[in-house]
Amino acid sequence: MGRPTAGCLVFLTLLNSNPLFFVTFVKSFGGKPSWKVCLFVFSPYKIEKRVMEIASKYNPTDVEGKWYQYWLENGFFRSVPDDREPFTIVIPPPNVTGVLHMGHMLNNTIQDILVRRARMQGKNACWVPGTDHASIATEAKVVAKLAKEGIGKNDLTREQFLEHAWEWTHKHGGIILEQLKKLGASCDWDRTCFTMDKARSESVIKVFCDLFSKGLIYRGVRMVNWDPAAQTAISDEEVIHKEEHGKLYYIRYKVEGESGYAVIATTRPETIFGDVAVCIHPNDPKTAHLKGKKVIVPIAGRIIPIIEDEYVDTEFGTGFLKVTPAHDVNDYLLGEKHNLESIDIFNDNGTLNAYGLQYEGMDRFEVRKKIEKDLEEMGLMEKAEAYTNSVGYSERTDVPIEPKLSMQWFLKMESLAKPALDAVENNTIQFHPAKFKNMYRHWMENIKDWNISRQLWWGHRIPAYYLPEGGFVVAETEEEALQAAREKTGNNNLQLTDLRQDEDCLDTWFSSWLWPISVFDGINYPDNKDINYYYPTNDLVTAPEIIFFWVARMIMSGYEYRHKPCFHNVYFTGIVRDKLGRKMSKSLGNSPDPIELMNTYGADGVRMGMLLTSPAGNDLPFDESLCEQGRNFNNKIWNAFRLVKGWKVDDTIPQPEASVIAIKWFKMQLDKTIAEMDGLYDKYRLNEALMTVYKLFWDEFSSWYLELIKPGFEQPIDKLTYRATFGFFDSLLRLLHPFMPFITEELWQALEPREKGESIMVSLMPQPQKVDSTYLNAFEITKEIIGGIRTVRLQKNLPNKESVALQVLGEHDSSFNPAISKMCNLTSILKAEEKASGAVSFLVRTTEYAIPLGSLINVEEELAKLEEELTYLRGFLQSVMVKLNNESFVSKAPAKVIEMERKKQADTESKIKRLEEAIVSLTN
Repeated sequence: MGRPTAGCLVFLTLLNSNPLFFVTFVKSFGGKPSWKVCLFVFSPYKIEKRVMEIASKYNPTDVEGKWYQYWLENGFFRSVPDDREPFTIVIPPPNVTGVLHMGHMLNNTIQDILVRRARMQGKNACWVPGTDHASIATEAKVVAKLAKEGIGKNDLTREQFLEHAWEWTHKHGGIILEQLKKLGASCDWDRTCFTMDKARSESVIKVFCDLFSKGLIYRGVRMVNWDPAAQTAISDEEVIHKEEHGKLYYIRYKVEGESGYAVIATTRPETIFGDVAVCIHPNDPKTAHLKGKKVIVPIAGRIIPIIEDEYVDTEFGTGFLKVTPAHDVNDYLLGEKHNLESIDIFNDNGTLNAYGLQYEGMDRFEVRKKIEKDLEEMGLMEKAEAYTNSVGYSERTDVPIEPKLSMQWFLKMESLAKPALDAVENNTIQFHPAKFKNMYRHWMENIKDWNISRQLWWGHRIPAYYLPEGGFVVAETEEEALQAAREKTGNNNLQLTDLRQDEDCLDTWFSSWLWPISVFDGINYPDNKDINYYYPTNDLVTAPEIIFFWVARMIMSGYEYRHKPCFHNVYFTGIVRDKLGRKMSKSLGNSPDPIELMNTYGADGVRMGMLLTSPAGNDLPFDESLCEQGRNFNNKIWNAFRLVKGWKVDDTIPQPEASVIAIKWFKMQLDKTIAEMDGLYDKYRLNEALMTVYKLFWDEFSSWYLELIKPGFEQPIDKLTYRATFGFFDSLLRLLHPFMPFITEELWQALEPREKGESIMVSLMPQPQKVDSTYLNAFEITKEIIGGIRTVRLQKNLPNKESVALQVLGEHDSSFNPAISKMCNLTSILKAEEKASGAVSFLVRTTEYAIPLGSLINVEEELAKLEEELTYLRGFLQSVMVKLNNESFVSKAPAKVIEMERKKQADTESKIKRLEEAIVSLTN
């Protein structure tokens, strides 16, 4: 073995009384002090040694990468169907080219906690990772990248553009998944999916064809939300409404054949080129003189009729409403009702087309500025006044959307929505917190058909093929489309080149709504082993802002294709906000870099910081100091471990009575906490579960248990207490592991010699035993007694090294005396009829305890201090009584103020009484 070097402390401990195994604890005093745990294994053939360094300070950099690689190499994240109970979570797939932000950190920390705990409950935990192709966002990035290179999207064929898109995806895709590994995410990486990989793409096309065959998908011209920046339609849920300060323009429309005008108020003067009528209320006297007449559209010079409809709000503007069916949802409905034509004046990019006359090619907002001046010059602008209204913006590109008539594909939602609504209403699927049920119900009961087509190239291309002589067929493959086309037309000479596939792609959400099924390939192979084992999944962790985009639609697809709920519980996270309450975003510059946070505080510190103030469904007011608190807790755990590891063990010494009490008490406290945590997990109150184990370790274990069992300076500890303490440490590390996986693995490995392939993450969670609440309550009284003695020592400047006696005047449980004596350095604890002269007393519940001070204090100095305090309190009481004896004050002051003054009186009189008793005690 060799000899220990100079400056080392060495001692040996037998393992389980086996003479072939022993552990050597070596403490080096040269340089930085550190402990080494050396395992020697004796055999007739060789000696093997395993050394684990326990550094003086916890350094996450030395630990995190090492253990994550260890977990990967040993396949601890991997899941395959077996006889165990499955526990399944599918990751909300982030954008394939995205990077980690604070919302991802919170969401994935919560998922990892749930998965790690399930794994430690003996379940077959499967966390499926993946990414989303994000049609609009990714295409926008590729278009911007090409623009920098001087290439326009329309300069390329579809195939050429997709080559660039795939190149971009391969270059930038997957970064976020690698970043999640640094967080400690225990995903089954072998199952990583992408919404545009082969299996998922085939699933999407198959579902489209199936829903079309069921008559649920149809094609038609409808008013849609048009995003001029992305040049695609978007759904209502992708529109964010913002209050904007703009203008209300009052424009004069000349009455045909007369000298008068109809003055019409509008917020969008640029749309006058699409006007096809002016509408008035049939019962509005202000406009009745123009019934049946016609007006001339300014600049355009077109003559349009004045129509009547009760839809018109007589209180808005002048009572005249310009009707532009192609560019306003309500006008579109009016147009259909009155058989009006629609004139689309915009190009797809938001510029005006030929209908805009001299403004053709100009951006809509530039036209708004220019037309205001032109109308003023023509004498057709009566006035323009400040006006605030709600404007819809594209969530993806943050530009105002344009209502636009467009040929689109739609999915009928009413029949799909019913079972999905029922599942949440009857708690088959539970929302956490439940308050989101109301939001969900309102949307589902008022659901509209889903516009599923997007005018993009990056995505799943709609499998509709147009025939040479009109009409179309829908098929999963080109070959099937050709066969269907021949059957439909009766023309067997048709070739694939005769067919034209629809140019549009499907909405990104049309692939992700299948996610819980498609990740297990349950669309293509509905009876495969994985889908039958892992589905329904257990929990979904997501943000409430996509409850309609994603959550509701996944529930619908689950019932449509599996006739079951796709998950049992939905945990809604809150929004991560800064200290000012603002949502964290790149544009505000208020979002810290998660990678930098983990580099500074360690992944465990950041995980804990994110969760400390994050109850389900409530926003997270993030402050970097929370991560610092997490790091401090890491250091607390590390230092406690080093303290325990640093104690010498002596097999020959008996176990102190204080240690026996401490072990019995802490075992019950541990069991109580385990039961509490299980209940909190069941209610998805994860932040409270973390705080419960945090307090157990910091307060009960470190501040009480370790102090109770700690041996004297340079004294050894008995073997029984040492073993029990290691057992407690083991349980605490297991409870902490889901929240703080890295430090718990490091210390668990160092607790005792481990075989290769062992890990805390696949060990079982401790199970609670029955708790004696009477014993725990009695120990709480013991804590109060100890606290009272410490307060007296502090007040009287008595250091703990000075032994004192304790007198008990009343009921007292003496079975805890060894613990009290150990913590307070008492010479004795004795019953007394009356307290000794000069003793200082305190109350615990109804029992009085006294500490005879005798020669331990300077009586003259103590009397002077007490007299000074008494003088101050008497003066303070006098000032209070002046107020209370003042009839004017008492009659006019609010009741709360008087109540406060009377409380001051009672408190001060009580303090004066105690001081007077103390003075009498010292002078007798």
